[in-house]
Amino acid sequence: MSIEGRSRETADKRVRLGMVGGGEGAFIGAVHRIAARMDDHYALVAGALSSTPEKAMRSGVALGLAADRVYSDYEAMAKFEAKRPDGIEAVSIVTPNHMHAPVAMAFLKAGIHVICDKPLTTSLKEALSLQKAAAASKRIFAVTYNYTGYPMVRHARAMIEAGELGELRVVQVEYAQDWLTEKLEATGQKQAAWRTDPKQSGAGGCIGDIGTHAYDLACFVSGLTLDSLSADLTSFVKGRKLDDNVHVMLRFKGGAKGLLWASQVAPGNENGLRLRVYGTKGGISWEQEHPNQLTFAPFGQPPRIISRGTGSANAAAARVTRVPPGHPEGYLEGFANLYTEIAAAIRAARGGKKADSAVTFPTVADGVRGVAFVEAAVKSSKTNGAWVKV
Repeated sequence: MSIEGRSRETADKRVRLGMVGGGEGAFIGAVHRIAARMDDHYALVAGALSSTPEKAMRSGVALGLAADRVYSDYEAMAKFEAKRPDGIEAVSIVTPNHMHAPVAMAFLKAGIHVICDKPLTTSLKEALSLQKAAAASKRIFAVTYNYTGYPMVRHARAMIEAGELGELRVVQVEYAQDWLTEKLEATGQKQAAWRTDPKQSGAGGCIGDIGTHAYDLACFVSGLTLDSLSADLTSFVKGRKLDDNVHVMLRFKGGAKGLLWASQVAPGNENGLRLRVYGTKGGISWEQEHPNQLTFAPFGQPPRIISRGTGSANAAAARVTRVPPGHPEGYLEGFANLYTEIAAAIRAARGGKKADSAVTFPTVADGVRGVAFVEAAVKSSKTNGAWVKV
């Protein structure tokens, strides 16, 4: 059954959601709020939207939050919301990277489910600590690698699981943008400033921001596990402290090989996320900017286009499709699919159960994998591209 066709839950059964970060002027916070509300499974009831009290209150009031549930301290929010009979069940963490770990830890300790933006943390040590804490808390911990929510990405994954490509040999993934071609951070632009600051972003710039998306997509669709990598990270813009272009060769367990390119200094590319996977029986390719089509090329036969919503998509794609054929369905809907999947898991957890096996979303384990990838790539690049085990 499609998400659109699922029965709506009454208002008192919505997941009570809080948010840390995402105040006025923040891009990703608004995206998370839209995604959470699209299928009507959440109610945003509390937030620590900024560490500046005045900004936090302005942001909260603008979103319709009650004044006594607007916080400027995330630790106070975790403490007081955990005590309320109507306190939040889950928190969305949409802060710069360096705050993910302490915020997530505070809410796990308060017994609250966590939905964290990527990358999970700025270090593998922190990521592993969070994974351990999540297991001990028995709370759901989701990481929003949102491209895993696209219907045709789900279709591609199901094809590979069914063996339609045969034994996998080659995985190529790229994520190209151009918005940091010049030193935008020097102008005071907020999004550029924190993403190029090692203190807030971590050791990886481009590789942590969009390279992890590409890596997660490749692993999610292919089902492969990375064994080792060789990376070349470059800061082309003079004075930039973190990488803005990345080339990584990948060796997967089982023998498949891969190549990942991520760049934020590639003029003419807006959000060019592309994936190609080739096996002994055929290949597939998908582009985020044309999300409703997947190209499938069986060996020895003409390539064919599989379109979302036309009857050619498989059950994995159909269950996360909400609009009829011919209507665009992309970034916000893919993000919303993850939130809806997470809501299903939270509702099941209310009754001490697990969600249906079809419910799929990235977890803390996927977040750890992403951070391990970044650390290995940084290490490899510093040693002139030496192969590093992941």
